[in-house]
Parts: sequence; C-alpha cells; structure tokens
Amino acid sequence: MTRNPFQAPEVASRRGGPAKDPLSRELIVTTALTLLRREGSAGMSLRKVAAALDTGPASLYAYVENLQELQALVLDRALADVHTDAGHGQRWQRRITELLLSYREVLCATPGLAGIAMTTIAVGPNALRITETLLGHLDKGGLDRATAAWAVDLLTLYVTAVAAEHSQRDADTLGPVARAIGAVSAEEYPRIFAAREDILMGPGRVSWALDVLLKGIVQTPRGHRRRSAEHG
Repeated sequence: MTRNPFQAPEVASRRGGPAKDPLSRELIVTTALTLLRREGSAGMSLRKVAAALDTGPASLYAYVENLQELQALVLDRALADVHTDAGHGQRWQRRITELLLSYREVLCATPGLAGIAMTTIAVGPNALRITETLLGHLDKGGLDRATAAWAVDLLTLYVTAVAAEHSQRDADTLGPVARAIGAVSAEEYPRIFAAREDILMGPGRVSWALDVLLKGIVQTPRGHRRRSAEHG
C-alpha cells in the first residue's frame, strides 16, 4: 500500500525517556524549520535535527525517507505564511504579482530556504494551495489550462531564483557579481558603470519582471510557435 506523503506512519515507541515529547513527523519538521531559521542551510541535516530531538539519526527514518523528503516537508511548512489572498479586489494580474511577492518574502525571511526551494519540489498542502490559486487567477485572465500550467512553473521559478540570489547576497554582503560590477571603470565600461545599481537590483525590479512575464504569457499560448511554423 502506498504511504500518504502528508501523514506520518504510526510508530509504537521511540528511544528516550518519558519526559521527551513523542517523536513524530510533525515534531521533526518543526525542529528542522527552527534549526533552518536559526542556522541557515547548515542547520538542515538529519544529524543536527536528531541531536536537537535528543535521538539518533536512524530514528528519523521511521518518519522521513531521507534529507530530501525532510527538506520538501520543511519548505511546504514555511510556505504556510504565503498570502494567497493578497491583492483581493484587484485585477488578476495584480493578484498574481502580490501572491508571488509574498512567496518571495517568505523565502527570503528564512536563511537557506530559497536554496532549498531551488532544488526541492514541495508538494504538500501549502504548495498545492499556492499552485491552485495561481491557476485560478490565470483562468480568470482567460488563459487555457495548458498555458496556465507552464506559466505557474515559469513565474515561481523566476521568483525562487530571485529569492535565492537575494539570500546569497545576504550571506555575502557584496557577492562576486556585485564586487565585479562595483569595481568597473567608468571610462572602460561607461554603460555598465551608469547602470550598476539597476543591474544589481533596483527598486521594483521583481514587480516589473513579473509584469513583463505575465504580458508575454498572455500573448504566447502553448503551441503558438508550432502553429506559426506550420502556417509558414
């Protein structure tokens, strides 16, 4: 029988004294998220989670298959803070932008979370809630189902990448790209020098990019290139 990925299997007992909270998937995920918020990606290891719970790493395998599954569960738990009702009463494009800005804010709020989101797919109730809401807004915008599905992937991938970049800069105040851009010569690279602040970020960059993406998505339904080629 296939195990429900959102429900921990029942385990009769755990190693440890009666004063400890019973080990559970809920407790493991909560502890892992706490460590991630406190230590960043360095805190996300089965060994550290087990130590925080005063147990051995082997005990965790009764509740999570591996570190990747734990990361997916932690990511989904953190996504509970994303406001899917953001921009209520506004047009569908703005509602999508507000939701994705909330998504970015959540990823940036916890060190290392954006990096996990870049390599891990969360498929728990919170990630599904976000996807369902985005598909609903795109449906209101008149997009066909297939185009909307790809649009959700494109939009969330962009925002996740921006959040990961932001997190990397927080870890390294300047970062190699920022240092290189900041050190360019005004004489040798006058355009880069003049645009250096906007190249690195610039206020409103994410909202602008989402607006560009949404306009392109509306104008480019799936199959557009193939149909255009067929008609020569």
